[in-house]
Order: sequence, then C-alpha cells, then structure tokens
Amino acid sequence: MVKKSGRVKRSSEISNRKIQIIAGAIIAGLILFGLIIPMTAMQFENHNGFCASCHTEGEQTFYNRSIAGAPVDLASIHDIKGQARCIDCHTGPGIIGRYGGLMAGATDLISYFSGHYPQPAALEEPYPDINCLKCHAKVTQKQDFNNHFHVFLPRWQAIDKDAATCISCHLSHDTNGDIKISFLNEKTTVAVCQKCHSIAGG
Repeated sequence: MVKKSGRVKRSSEISNRKIQIIAGAIIAGLILFGLIIPMTAMQFENHNGFCASCHTEGEQTFYNRSIAGAPVDLASIHDIKGQARCIDCHTGPGIIGRYGGLMAGATDLISYFSGHYPQPAALEEPYPDINCLKCHAKVTQKQDFNNHFHVFLPRWQAIDKDAATCISCHLSHDTNGDIKISFLNEKTTVAVCQKCHSIAGG
C-alpha cells in the first residue's frame, strides 16, 4: 500500500514538473514572440519604402517626392536632408510613442491585406504638436521677435481650444508652400497670425 502511494506521489510530481516545463516554454515563447515581432517590425518601419509599400495614395506619392531629389514639400526636404523618415514624424516621443506607431502600423497592415484599407489613408486628427516637438523643442524657447509666434503658441493653446497647432502653418505634404520660407504658405500663415493677434488684442 505504501509502495503504491509512493508511485502515485512520484507520478504526480513528474506530471506537475511536465506542466511547469510546458507552462515555462509557453511563457518564454510568448515573451520571445512579443519581442521579436515588434523589433523586426520596427526595423522594417525605419525604411520609408516599407511604409509606402502597404500604404497607397497619397503615401506612395509622398514617398516618390522624397526620392525625387528636388524637394517640393516640407516632408521631402526633411527626408532628402536625412533629417527624418516617415516613422519619425508619425510616432510620438520615446518608446511608448514608437510602440503606438507600431500598433497603428499593424492595424493598417491588417486593413490593407483584408481589403478594407481606406483610400487615401485616414490621417490622425488632430496631428499632435508633440510629434513635431520631438525634434523641434527649441522653437518654443527661443525668445526673439522673429520667433514670437512659436514662443506664444503654448500660451494661446492654454486659453483657446481652437488655437493653432504646428500643422496650422507647417503642412508637411502640401506643395503650395514657398521653399524660401521653409515651405510655408504665406496666405495661410498670415491668417493664423491674425487669429492669434485678434485673441491677444493686438
């Protein structure tokens, strides 16, 4: 009777050990899968051509502009000068921002292959200033008259829910801007200036 009980106990221990090994292997597999897939996807996302391969119009048009050699919009000059890639602007700051971009990319990928991808792709609205300020943080700190519109922008935003944002003046993919003034459209920009001055009472 004691022998039988010992065998049952040993069999139970072996069974528990197998369960622990299988559970450990599954957890390790999930962790590995959870790291390898995002890291691989991030490497792909570092290349503009990869972004353009699933996105269609207007992303393919934007990508073609960036490899044309002569900049015609703000985004293409950033790329031609080697200052930014698609993913640099289309994600927020830090690892959390990049992970958010990765998740958005995964959603786009599923939509594309399932045939439900919007034409053209839906833009993030409103496009957040933080994506621009990752690289251009100093523009809100440089205190001089020629930069007063950037310095006072955060104050305007704090008191007015309809205040301008970076893309109110700086439209990355529009081609109606003047290269001499960093691809700004003067008419659009002056209207934004006037709106701010009307609120400031000047």
